Amino acid sequence: MREADVLNELIEVGKEFRLEGEFDSFELITHGNINTTYRVFYKNPDKSYIFQKINTYVFREPVNIMQNIDLVTEHIRQKTPDTPALHYHHTEDGKNYLFTGDKKFWRIMKDFDSVTYQITSDPEVLRQAGKAFGNFQLQLSDFDATLLHETIPNFHNTKKRLEGFFENVEKDEYGRVKEVEKEIEFIRSHRDIASRLTELFESGKIPARVTHNDTKINNVLFNKETGEPLVVIDLDTVMPGLAAHDFGDAVRFAANTAAEDEKDLSKVSLDLDLYRGFTEGFVSAAAPILTEAELETMALGALTIAIELGMRFLDDYITGDKYFTTRFEGHNLVRTRCQLTLAADMEKKMDEMNRIVFETAKKIK
Repeated sequence: MREADVLNELIEVGKEFRLEGEFDSFELITHGNINTTYRVFYKNPDKSYIFQKINTYVFREPVNIMQNIDLVTEHIRQKTPDTPALHYHHTEDGKNYLFTGDKKFWRIMKDFDSVTYQITSDPEVLRQAGKAFGNFQLQLSDFDATLLHETIPNFHNTKKRLEGFFENVEKDEYGRVKEVEKEIEFIRSHRDIASRLTELFESGKIPARVTHNDTKINNVLFNKETGEPLVVIDLDTVMPGLAAHDFGDAVRFAANTAAEDEKDLSKVSLDLDLYRGFTEGFVSAAAPILTEAELETMALGALTIAIELGMRFLDDYITGDKYFTTRFEGHNLVRTRCQLTLAADMEKKMDEMNRIVFETAKKIK
């Protein structure tokens, strides 16, 4: 889409949300894999906003997402009225979203004067991110999860996802399976361990909670001066889930020594210092609600999510790259190999990962 067309589209969307001031400029925010996000600047008065165009191929019922977000953010605001909170703007008819004539789905969020991190080598940043996501669990521990829509059914049902993956392998609709036999075999050999969390939940050994389900550290906004977390953002996938999934997704993203799409696999491993930092923040904040059985699944959650996400990237690759945003040929395959390499390293360090979790919990409890 041409820049002039994007500019005109953003101007019209801003008018529908009755934003103050005069449109000035915009910039594309590139770190998301699914939605299209812009930071948009206005003048007279000088303000900035986050505009998002939702990927309705991924999120088939975006209105449900916005209803979930309203419920969750209101609950958090009521419990912590003196802390920063997300705010979505509304159109004249009172909706916090906009369907345009060409069937695009838009929303506009308050922009915070903050800093975010894609990757960090500072354990303290990870500790604060862990604190933010642990507090998110704590704040919603008394929220009735049955009020939430399941925005993506079976999102972290790894067992079911694996079944679908191997069905797609058999179909091989795009003729790409022959390129990735090694990766498929890794996933097949780890099928049992990747299914364990789902089986523990199904047997009632670990509880469902309200979970974020996209706990990358770039979904935490930090105070520029103090380094303290301000707010957790990107609540599209808030729904019932497992605490270990939130913990694990954060770890596999933030404690990886390389970017999510690193091509040089020799750079990919789990940094135990970063892992410890995040663990101390998350477990310390969420300790009042976490059961012993849940603590036992934290490290397993990291391994599970690394395998699951590697499988999801590979599934997208062999079915035509329709889900995740790709920026170069074979991007999903690069992501796959990175996640599976990380999972292999986690396996080697699993005993130490578990030890850090229980060492942290013991200090709190």
